[in-house]
Amino acid sequence: MGCNKCCKSFIWQRADNKRYREQHWFKLWVIESYTVRQLVNLSNYSKTKLRRIIHYWLSQLPKEPIDLSKHKYLIYDGTYFHKNGCLICLMDSVRPKIIANIYTAKEGFKNVRPWLEELKQQGLAPNFISMDGERSVIRAIKATWRKVKIQRCLFHIQREGMRWLRSHPKTLAGKELRQLLSTLNNVKSIKERNEFTRSFRQWIRRYYNFVQSLPTSTVAFKDLKRTIALIHNALPDMFYYLKNPLAPATTNSLESFYSRLKADYQRHRGLSETHKIHYLKWYCYYKNTNTL
Repeated sequence: MGCNKCCKSFIWQRADNKRYREQHWFKLWVIESYTVRQLVNLSNYSKTKLRRIIHYWLSQLPKEPIDLSKHKYLIYDGTYFHKNGCLICLMDSVRPKIIANIYTAKEGFKNVRPWLEELKQQGLAPNFISMDGERSVIRAIKATWRKVKIQRCLFHIQREGMRWLRSHPKTLAGKELRQLLSTLNNVKSIKERNEFTRSFRQWIRRYYNFVQSLPTSTVAFKDLKRTIALIHNALPDMFYYLKNPLAPATTNSLESFYSRLKADYQRHRGLSETHKIHYLKWYCYYKNTNTL
């Protein structure tokens, strides 16, 4: 633009436009794990300039939409970063995308319940939530949405049972129960569900007296007792996915997301606690943007 009085030309500049143009390099740093040195070669900015850009965006949080009413089929899971921090996410299993996340000291009713209540106030009313067997979290979910159905993750059930039964069980009962557990993720129909349930109940009838006769201090007794309780308690919530295919049978998609997140975060380890939390939230935000 030009001034008619002084005959000088000038342009209007908006600092916020400049910030959003520079955000491109921050996004590459977050989701592509580029180092500052690599960004120097791509952007022709100095290291100091790029560090200022990264620091500016890490000092704030992304603005995410708060209308959660359309999300009905969710996956819940948490993952720990060191000993004093847990990232908990809810993923829409249909899209898939992270719809909400929180970074807290640890999983548990005390930390999860207020967060879920806040999400409920923002319109979240799920029909199904697939998750592991964390009892305190299940209580928090049921206290928030009484009618929601919990689909227990088959992979977690199988992995925990296999771990307790060991790679080479010492008893015939342990070997047969381990073989039964190995078929759990192959259940794809009502007929196969009934066969799994029938086989488990037959195993109980066949080996109940044997398990009770074992000394309570032995490893075999403890392993079998844990695995029996695991399957028995999870059985009512194992197979919702057979009647509703939109309800995922496992939390694998969210577990896979966590694996990529942790691998990318390792390139930027050393962040302050606040910047770490903001990095995790930006990571979820950008990954969602890429899936839209």
